[in-house]
Amino acid sequence: MSSFPQLENYSIGVGDRFGMQAEAQLNACMLLERDGVKVTPVWNKSHREHLIIGSQPASTRLAADAAVRKLGWKGAYCVDADHVRLETVDRFMAHSDYFTLDVGDAIGAPAPTDAVEQFLARHSELRESISLPGTQKTCHLGATELRRSIQKYLPAVTAAAAIYRRIREARRDANFITEISMDETEEPQTSIDLLVILASAADEGIQLNTLAPKFTGRFNKGVDYVGDVNRFVGEFREDLAALKFAVSHYDLPAALKLSVHSGSDKFSLYGQIRSVMRDFDAGVHLKTAGTTWLEEVTGLAGADDKARALVKELYFSALNRIDELCAPYTSVIAIDRDTLPPRGQVRRWSGEQLVSAIEHDKENPSYNPHLRQLLHVAYKIAAEMGSRYLDALCEHKNAIAQRVTANLYQKHLRPLFLGD
Repeated sequence: MSSFPQLENYSIGVGDRFGMQAEAQLNACMLLERDGVKVTPVWNKSHREHLIIGSQPASTRLAADAAVRKLGWKGAYCVDADHVRLETVDRFMAHSDYFTLDVGDAIGAPAPTDAVEQFLARHSELRESISLPGTQKTCHLGATELRRSIQKYLPAVTAAAAIYRRIREARRDANFITEISMDETEEPQTSIDLLVILASAADEGIQLNTLAPKFTGRFNKGVDYVGDVNRFVGEFREDLAALKFAVSHYDLPAALKLSVHSGSDKFSLYGQIRSVMRDFDAGVHLKTAGTTWLEEVTGLAGADDKARALVKELYFSALNRIDELCAPYTSVIAIDRDTLPPRGQVRRWSGEQLVSAIEHDKENPSYNPHLRQLLHVAYKIAAEMGSRYLDALCEHKNAIAQRVTANLYQKHLRPLFLGD
C-alpha cells in the first residue's frame, strides 16, 4: 500500500465485482498514459458488494497490488472503501487508502438550532452576493433559503466528519483520500448548497479530496445519461466554480475535485465534461463499476455454447428474481419490463444476437438497455453460481480481458480525457 496516496488530476474508479480484471483495467490506464495523459486508477468496492459476492476488502487490495506489480505500473493507484458508513468502515481500514463517505441518510436530518446559528455566525460571506469564478452567475440567498440549505446539509457533513475522524484515529495519520458522497438524494445541490457543504467540511477539519454531488437527470447503471445535457453542463460548470471559490476561501486542499458517480457509459456527457474541465483547468474523478462486470458477461455470451448457456441461465434467473435484484438500485435503474426479451426468444439466440442485445452500442437496433440494466444488477446470481461462473471467467480470460481493456480505454478514458 502506498504510504502517501495521491490522485492525478484525472482519476478513474474501476469496479471489479469478482476481482479478476485488475490487470485488464490497469492496461487501459497504461494505454492512456502512452497517449500522454496520466490517470490514477482507483479500485472501488462497497460493503454491500462484498456481502453479495462473499469477498473481503483484502481481496480488492491484493488484486490491485498484484496487477501493479505484474504490469510494472509506476503511477499512483488507490483502493476505495466505497460508500462506507460509521458502522461499516472498520473492516476496510487496513486495506484501503481511499474512503468514499456515504452520508445520504443524514441529508435532511434535523440540525440542532445552535449548530445552524454558529455556522451562520462563522460564515457571514454566504449572506453576501458571491460571484462564482468562471461563470456569469452571482449567488445570493435570502436568510430563509440559506438557513434551509444549512439545515439540510449540516447533519450530513457532521456524519461525514464522524467517519473521517474514525479513519484518522484508526490509521493515526491523514494519509488517505477522502471523498464525500452527496449524490444519493432526490434533488441536485445548488451552488450555494455546495458552498455550505464545503464550508462545513472545512470547519470540521476534513481534508476533502473529492466531492460527489447530485446532478440533474438520471445516472442509471450501465447505460447512457438520461436527461437535459445542457442543464447538466450548467450545473457541472457551477459546481466547479463553487469548488474553486471554496478552495480560495476555506482550508481545503487545492486539488479538490468533483466526483461523478454511476459514471459508467455516460457517453453523451464525456465531451461536455472535458470541455468544462478545460475551461476551469480542473480535474475529475469518474466512478465506474458495473461496466467491467457487463464486459465479462458479454465476453461469455460471445464465447462458446457452454459459456453462452451460462449467461442465458443468469438472465432467466434474473427475470425470476427481478424485484429482489432491483430493490437496492431503484434510484439508479429504470427498467421497462415489457421490453425485456422473453425466455423462449433468448433460448434461440446465437452468441452474436446475445452480444448485440447486451453490448452498449446505441447504433445497433438490437441493443436493449433494459436487458443490460437487469444484467447489471444480477451479479448476485453469478456469485451464487460459484465456481461455475469463476471457472468460465478463467477459461475465457484472454477474450474477456481484451473486452474489458477496450471498453475502458476506447469508450471511457479516451473520450473523456482526449476527446475521441
